[in-house]
Amino acid sequence: MHYISFPGLNIEEFPLNRVAFSLFGRDIMWYGVIITCGIILAGLYAHYRGKNVEGITTDNILDYVIYLVIFGVIGARLYYVFTKFESFKADSFWDTLYNVIAVWEGGLAIYGGIIAGAIALIVVSLIKKINVFRAFDMAAPAVMIGQILGRWGNFFNAEAYGSETTLPWRMGIRPAGSNSTIYVHPTFLYESLWNLIGFLIIHLLYKHKKFNGQIFLMYLSWYGFGRMFIEGLRTDSLYVGEYRISQVVGFLCFFFGSAILVGMLIVSHLRKLDIVKESVTSDTTDDCPSGASETSDTIEAPANPPESSTTPREDALTTTDSFDISATYVDEDDEE
Repeated sequence: MHYISFPGLNIEEFPLNRVAFSLFGRDIMWYGVIITCGIILAGLYAHYRGKNVEGITTDNILDYVIYLVIFGVIGARLYYVFTKFESFKADSFWDTLYNVIAVWEGGLAIYGGIIAGAIALIVVSLIKKINVFRAFDMAAPAVMIGQILGRWGNFFNAEAYGSETTLPWRMGIRPAGSNSTIYVHPTFLYESLWNLIGFLIIHLLYKHKKFNGQIFLMYLSWYGFGRMFIEGLRTDSLYVGEYRISQVVGFLCFFFGSAILVGMLIVSHLRKLDIVKESVTSDTTDDCPSGASETSDTIEAPANPPESSTTPREDALTTTDSFDISATYVDEDDEE
């Protein structure tokens, strides 16, 4: 139990319980409920985009959802465990193993989920012979939905907050039984809003994408840029040496995602220009040279005409008829 307040927004202190309800004697946390809702909504959105835009069948989309959820959770847990392995060690192997797999006790890292989910998506796409980049485009905004909602699970856990601040939107946290309240950056809210804005932009631009994979690169760049700054405010970052892992990964996602995105947009634009030029050249070739060639072949008289058995009158009619046909062809062509 924690007590939360937003004094700068005139929101007085209120209790916040991590437990949503109990089932068969076991507590069900709000975090799990919210994550589950996020997965369901993400799956529905992926189905909408996959079926109506990317041409992926419902059965295949369900396969994607199943495998991505399973391996995404495993990847998120392993990523978290590897970066804080010392805190999971116990006196025996089995106790250590229990600590590692006890995901219900908390401890997931979004980057691990994205990496493992991406690998699962590639494998499923190859097995089913589906364009990998279309699948990535389908999945990227769906993942953002999960992230938008998932951060509110952190809110109910009173975690993933930032350093202390006096800003008007500061969040007050007071643990139950304590008289001390700290006022911090609500970084869970920052990231949720950042993903919401990014999702709306990507949703609106989706139908205007220029190449397969563009939506995924937009997501990667957008999320990486925001996470790079938001992570710098947090007090619970995972470190390797002196570096915040998520901040470094966020920078790499933004840098490489943006570079590839801009490069591919330029290539796509140049290809479009080449197609237009080829079309114009083809139309010009069809309209002009062919007509000129037929006219020339028709009216050109041989230098030494062969002897003919026809009378001069017949020769004159033949020459006149041929010239008239050529003239008529040229006139019609000019009118066109």
